[in-house]
Amino acid sequence: MQNNKVKVGLMGLGTVGTGVVRIVQGHQEDLQKQTGLSIEIAKVLVQNVEKTRSLKLVEGIVTTEAADLFDNPDIDVIVEVIGGIQPAKEYILKALENGKHIVTANKDLMALHGAEILSKAQDRGCDVFYEASVAGGIPILRALVEGFASDRITKMMGIVNGTTNYIMTKMSQEGADYAEVLKEAQALGYAESDPTADVEGHDAARKMAILGTLGFHVDMSLEDVDCKGISKVSSEDIAYAKKLGYEIKLLGIAQRDDDLIEVSVQPTLVHHTHPLASVNGVFNAVYVHGEAVGETMFYGPGAGELPTATAVVSDLVTVVKNMKLGVNGRGSVAPYREKQLKSDEQIVSKYFLRLIVDDKRGVLAQITRILAEHDVSLEQVLQQPYNGGTQSEIILITHHASRKNIFAVREQFAELESIFEVKSLYRVEGGEEK
Repeated sequence: MQNNKVKVGLMGLGTVGTGVVRIVQGHQEDLQKQTGLSIEIAKVLVQNVEKTRSLKLVEGIVTTEAADLFDNPDIDVIVEVIGGIQPAKEYILKALENGKHIVTANKDLMALHGAEILSKAQDRGCDVFYEASVAGGIPILRALVEGFASDRITKMMGIVNGTTNYIMTKMSQEGADYAEVLKEAQALGYAESDPTADVEGHDAARKMAILGTLGFHVDMSLEDVDCKGISKVSSEDIAYAKKLGYEIKLLGIAQRDDDLIEVSVQPTLVHHTHPLASVNGVFNAVYVHGEAVGETMFYGPGAGELPTATAVVSDLVTVVKNMKLGVNGRGSVAPYREKQLKSDEQIVSKYFLRLIVDDKRGVLAQITRILAEHDVSLEQVLQQPYNGGTQSEIILITHHASRKNIFAVREQFAELESIFEVKSLYRVEGGEEK
């Protein structure tokens, strides 16, 4: 920091990077009032200097050499929005080694290597903030670190991927099939040409790993997140869920009971009375339960140039305020609790099962006998004719049962001659409490 001016090196000038420059350039007076310092974008790392851009940048600040940013003694803060693991990780670690503070929107990097980066930041007395990595413009990470600092978080449930929420909303509201809605989402730009990361839950899993790490203070890796996407969810599943009083959402769940933790991403039936059930379209929401505060929920746009850039600049403002106060590095707390993951026997929930069975006497009795053998009881049962009346469709919602027992039930159902197919098995949240 020189002459009451903080100089920033910006890595990446895509959608989010462009938004960051627009906000910093357009809100100079507000930023200076908030921080008492001037903020200047001093260097911008790009792949192609010659590319035509919609922004007006001072001549000479654009570069293709990352060292012009992390080795530059005049630059105080590095904002990384290039994405991916490498070279972003290499650049951030080098910047930290050189005493630069970090603001990043990189969920992949923080999910996989966040503990290493935060540990390095602690060693060097540097800030690392990454609010934009989880839910765009929703200030959920700062809430976890600061707002819940005196509380003990026991559960977080999140709709943290706008693409899948858009698809599930359209399927629910219009009765459309998955493939049809996915094609529409791609045409509107909500889904990528290769939508795998979104629809198979990988993007949401990275975000839940970050939330689990911050909320529970453990080194939660991506491999610890049980992940299942929405590509197998059918319009029939959604219709039956609605009939029973539920919406199906791709839900990230992070739960702690005593010191045992579970983190998952999966299509989940959410009771219509739960606030997450009414989060529609491309919006995100994160529900947090703390022992002291009880239930809270954070809602807003999960992506986009300006919402995400707003979160980045908000982190930048925090870094600058810390610089002025001389307290940098105190907010970057590396995980300090021992990680203890729940076993399948310890993961307990209600479940939705959809079965195709022979339409004959005694089949339901066989089903209830198998459920009873594995200590699974039923909350709701729905039976409908199927395949012209030669078969039946049986839809079950269980009371709370362990995942181990539910999986054992599914295996036995698959072996029963009178059960033609186990069509669906989903977790259920909300409704009647255990």
